[in-house]
Amino acid sequence: MVAGVPSVCPLPGPCGSPVSRVSDGYLVAMRVTHLGHACLLVELADTRILVDPGSFSSGFDELRDLDAVVVTHQHADHLDEERLPALLAANRQAAVYADPQSADLLSGTSSDIVVLTEGEDHRVGSARLRPVGRLHAVNHDGVPRCTNVGVVLDADGEPVLYHPGDTYDGEPGDVDVLAVPLNAPWCKVAESIAFVRRIAPRQIVPIHDALLSTAGRRLYLGHVEGYGGDGLTVHDLAGGRNADIALD
Repeated sequence: MVAGVPSVCPLPGPCGSPVSRVSDGYLVAMRVTHLGHACLLVELADTRILVDPGSFSSGFDELRDLDAVVVTHQHADHLDEERLPALLAANRQAAVYADPQSADLLSGTSSDIVVLTEGEDHRVGSARLRPVGRLHAVNHDGVPRCTNVGVVLDADGEPVLYHPGDTYDGEPGDVDVLAVPLNAPWCKVAESIAFVRRIAPRQIVPIHDALLSTAGRRLYLGHVEGYGGDGLTVHDLAGGRNADIALD
């Protein structure tokens, strides 16, 4: 089931400045904005976390008041090394959480880099960031595997979201919202479906789709939605859209 049509995120606007839907100091629901390909802005509790600002994504350059920037791995479609310094300069309060190899690459960009290691959780504002996994999925023998650390984001009373980066083998535990890579050199649609069925979320946000045509994306997403599990809600946020996601 595709969720109701979400709003398009104007910049500056709802995803360019803090969300004002607050009750007792906390957001009413998690807000997720898809800024293209693998990049998500996740707003939960009083915290704004940007995940994987890469070269295939747009709109993240204008973001302000970020609490954290997360990089799951070093590939350019998840880490735009040219645009990231300006983003960090405009968000000096934001810590950078990165997989080990990306942290090495960024050591000259920011002095506030936290290396993501599975088993070592972090507090970001009122949210918790839990690293999951170690390595990128296998492309083929000619491409060395790099480090890849996905993240689980949660806060009291709000949904739990898992962004895996580029792998399907992470073990995030119970997840309400799963960011699902739709297409990549390292996966096929049968593996995408198996991933969704194994994690068994109630809601998904399709990501990692920049290599697909409009028709191809519709086909891939249709397979995942149709065979990923009963009662699955799809938040299709293509085009910079956002959705407020509550616990089922």
